[in-house]
Amino acid sequence: MLGGDNSEPNSAICQVIQNNKDWVSEVQAKNPDYFTNLAKGQSPKLLWIGCSDSRMAVDVLTQTNPGDIFIHRNIANRIPSEDLNVLSVIEYAVKHLKVEHVIIAGHTACGGVKAALSNGSVGILDHWLRPIKDLYVANEEEINALPESQRVDRLGELNVIQGVTTVSKLPVVHEAWREGRELRIHGWMLQLHSGLLKDLDVSVSGPKQVESIFKLESGSH
Repeated sequence: MLGGDNSEPNSAICQVIQNNKDWVSEVQAKNPDYFTNLAKGQSPKLLWIGCSDSRMAVDVLTQTNPGDIFIHRNIANRIPSEDLNVLSVIEYAVKHLKVEHVIIAGHTACGGVKAALSNGSVGILDHWLRPIKDLYVANEEEINALPESQRVDRLGELNVIQGVTTVSKLPVVHEAWREGRELRIHGWMLQLHSGLLKDLDVSVSGPKQVESIFKLESGSH
């Protein structure tokens, strides 16, 4: 252990390590070559951009295996067009891994969206959540017309929809479309009360669904 009082093992950490050992043993018993094959590389068809919320366990809720989904997560599943972190993930997934689907996934009762909908300060997150406040202002009439219990989830949906729009305008996405590749961008919401994924029906599958001003040509000035 690093630092702190290490006279008593941290039971939570020890449990995680033990769970890993148990999982490895179980997998190897079923397929001795599993990890040898896993180490050879990855070819996921999906990129998942979701919230960091601990309840959003992607592999569990989608029942997928290691190597199936390339994943990026942050507070409130935001996709700022100037954030090199998320842009690097999208660039790598689309250009190099050649994923066929990009999923922007929010969830109900999102703490980040709830904070954005309030006047309370949450420290440095105030800066990160500011665009969600702007999104609320742009849709204030619609959101305020809803019962208070539904406002956070609706703003969360609008945040996902905005994420789909942002990704559909990225140059790397249009480059893939120009190459004739299949690439679809989806917006989903995880319903925590049921465990089900809700398709917001805002998928973008090609440049015809994007305003012409965002259709960049390679090498243009």
